[in-house]
Amino acid sequence: MVIPSAPYHVGYVVPDIERAMHDLGRAVGVEWNPVCDGRLGDWSYRIVFSRSGPLYTELIEGPAGSPWDPGEGPRCDHVGFWAGGIDACSRRLFEKGFPLDFDARSYGRPWAYHRMPGLGLRIELVDISIQPEFLRTWNPGGATMPPLNC
Repeated sequence: MVIPSAPYHVGYVVPDIERAMHDLGRAVGVEWNPVCDGRLGDWSYRIVFSRSGPLYTELIEGPAGSPWDPGEGPRCDHVGFWAGGIDACSRRLFEKGFPLDFDARSYGRPWAYHRMPGLGLRIELVDISIQPEFLRTWNPGGATMPPLNC
């Protein structure tokens, strides 16, 4: 049985992270952390989270062919949830008909995307074990957030 939980972030894929930060900041006052560079396999990407949350706003600028390919322009890409056990939660989503879209566990990272056709986006499951690192990086002193328990 799944215990309901709220998402902790909404992720947007953008072709120009600075422009997206500027637009959302100017429109509704979102304040941003510094942009970080990241690498996953052969893909370099840039990522930033809003300073406050939850609900955090995430922007990702990735290259063509990556899980964050901006080829179709900016878009709402995923909703992120902490998972009390990513393997069990991912298996449960798959068994319920939500196909695995990208599995970062094969790259040594504890998260996975599943397609949610009714929403037109993906759900990201992130293992709760990395929440302390997330908070240290993006919101020092921020409150812990509950996971899905699958």
